[in-house]
Amino acid sequence: MAIFRARDVRQLSDVELSEQVGKLQIELIQHYGKVSAGGATENPGRIRELRRTIARMKTEESARSRA
Repeated sequence: MAIFRARDVRQLSDVELSEQVGKLQIELIQHYGKVSAGGATENPGRIRELRRTIARMKTEESARSRA
């Protein structure tokens, strides 16, 4: 799954935005599952990227709901 920057997030429609948030959250949960089971992810920095991308998307969702 690609990491979205702020300009990419703004270009997504509302439906696409919510779908992408769901997909990224599932991927994040899978990474956390590997770590909690005692394993290591292939790319530990990916967890940080996922958390930040989800935050960007949720920020955009809330900005759209206020506007």
